[in-house]
Amino acid sequence: MVDLTSHYLPIAIFIGVALLIGAALMVAPFLVAYRNPDPEKVSAYECGFNAFDDARMKFDVRFYLVSILFIVFDLEIAFLFPWAVAFKDIGVFGFWSMMAFLGVLTVGFIYEWKKGALEWE
Repeated sequence: MVDLTSHYLPIAIFIGVALLIGAALMVAPFLVAYRNPDPEKVSAYECGFNAFDDARMKFDVRFYLVSILFIVFDLEIAFLFPWAVAFKDIGVFGFWSMMAFLGVLTVGFIYEWKKGALEWE
C-alpha cells in the first residue's frame, strides 16, 4: 500500500509556495513604496479634469443595455471557440445545435437593433 503523504506532498508544497508568494506580494509594497504624497498624486482622476458632479448620480439605462449586449455576444464567442475546435467530432447534431443558437442570437440582435437599443441619441 502506497503512503498517501507521498501523493499529497507536492500539493502541500505547491500551496505553501503559493501562500508564501501571495504574502510576499502583499507585504512588499509597504516595504519598498516611496512615501511622498502630493495633492496631484492623491487627487481623484476623472479623465484629466476634476470631478464636477456627485458620484451617486443615476446612469442612463442605455449604459446597462450596452453592457448586457456586450456580455451576451462575448458569451457567444466563448461558445464558438470550443465548438470550432471540436467541429469534426460533434457531427451533424452539433452543427445544427450551434446554428439554432446563432439563429436565436441573430434574431435577438435584429430585435435590439430595430428597437434602437444601439443608438446613443
